[in-house]
Amino acid sequence: MKESELHLLEKSRSPAPGAKLECRGLSYFYGAHQALNGVSLTFPDRQVTAIIGPSGCGKSTMIKSFNRIGEVVSDVTVTGEVLLDGESVYGKEIDVVELRRRVGMVFQRPNPFPKSIYDNVAFGPRLHGITDRRQLDEIVEESLRQAALWDELKDRIRGSALDLSGGQQQRLCIARTLAVDPEVVLMDEPCSALDPVATAKIEDTIASLKQRYCIAIVTHNMQQAARVSDRTAFIYQGELVEVDETAVMFTKPRNKLTEDYITGRFG
Repeated sequence: MKESELHLLEKSRSPAPGAKLECRGLSYFYGAHQALNGVSLTFPDRQVTAIIGPSGCGKSTMIKSFNRIGEVVSDVTVTGEVLLDGESVYGKEIDVVELRRRVGMVFQRPNPFPKSIYDNVAFGPRLHGITDRRQLDEIVEESLRQAALWDELKDRIRGSALDLSGGQQQRLCIARTLAVDPEVVLMDEPCSALDPVATAKIEDTIASLKQRYCIAIVTHNMQQAARVSDRTAFIYQGELVEVDETAVMFTKPRNKLTEDYITGRFG
């Protein structure tokens, strides 16, 4: 390969300014079904990017492509690129276990393990080789503090995680994600199964976490997107319709389809 061609390749792989995570021309197929079509989107570090759109539009598929979790249960084909710090997450040299440590996922419904609160949070660090009890204690406490759970649970961390309320279980799942020291946190409708009080606590937690992490959140709740995010992307039928600062998107959307969706006139 010529030097000029190498330069162009390096330039094409370099991350967009301020981008921690980025997809470029991302298309995603489940077998013969195409879920995403040529999506290009950046996710700045230490910001929350909300992904909105109707059911089945490809929102969850998009974030699952970022740490390749979709490959666990489906036969998928991916074209285009997903870059983490400018490095393709689909490269042959990528360690998928390490990728999923760096890019953590919080799912729609709380999924605590049938273990103690302590063992739920310590699970990931132990999986990655941390066995020192004092170090594990510090990780568990810090992760629970970040998830705004330590004060509520510090006297019962040896109790079963399954005894917690739904909102506490979801924050525990957030703590479990944080315990392996990720760089990006993906959230797939993390409040959809929660009541308004529990939802408010999760949103407060997200506001605190963005000081340290790049966060992408899929949500059907327009008010939630407006409250928690810095930027919002609207996806429709597998394509990116519009992306902008959240304040701009919700007051002066450029696309009529976006306006109809966020104002409830969609359909």
